[in-house]
Amino acid sequence: MKQLSRLAIAGMAVALTHSAMAADDAETLFGGTFGANMKFATDYVFRGESETNDGQIPAIQGSITWSHPSGYYAGFFGSTNKFASAPDISAVVGPYIGKTGTISAADIGYNVMVFDYQYPGANKYNYTELYMYAWKQFGDFNLKFEVTPTLNDWFGVDGWKGINYAVHPKMALPYGVTLDGSYGYQQLDGTGAQGWHHWNLGVSKKFVGLTFDLRYHDTDITSGHKVYGSPAGLKIFDQRVVFAVSKSF
Repeated sequence: MKQLSRLAIAGMAVALTHSAMAADDAETLFGGTFGANMKFATDYVFRGESETNDGQIPAIQGSITWSHPSGYYAGFFGSTNKFASAPDISAVVGPYIGKTGTISAADIGYNVMVFDYQYPGANKYNYTELYMYAWKQFGDFNLKFEVTPTLNDWFGVDGWKGINYAVHPKMALPYGVTLDGSYGYQQLDGTGAQGWHHWNLGVSKKFVGLTFDLRYHDTDITSGHKVYGSPAGLKIFDQRVVFAVSKSF
């Protein structure tokens, strides 16, 4: 199972290298172009949850995206993963497809994407979400709204369904610094399920071709939470500061 995860990450690295070369050559496919991103971080936090078991392993992530001028796109994402409650998981990968654009009359941007979370060697946890974003720019300030429902059983738990509601404000500051954050509620329905609020706030800046990001994450999960109220659950939902460096090609 771990070998499958290594192969998935290795395949991602090879594909990213090819994508970077393709970008340099302005290579196109079906009228679209390829882009890629690599990120190294002290943790992988998803809606307030540490996806690396409280930072036990570094977060190494990559993605490849094919984008068409019409706004349609498709890609593939991969990241290291570690859960104490699911030792079979050591990586998450996922294909995605979507459409982005602008409602010109209102000058409102939108992005709709289907993302399929896949866990090599632990397929019972696989699930799919439909990301829906809408945003508007006000000078240096951008306000984005998100509604993201699951399309099947959340994390493979029979009968559990989720919807993530969130707002993502972003402000351009002097000297090329960006201040942005997120406040959301992960609704979770089903027998024994319970949702939670999550938020983050951080600053980022591009320097020597890299993007540096320092971010604070927290949630409202306490010991009374039905799903994550155990000591192990509280550990991965505790407040934390994450440092990340990324590069786009």
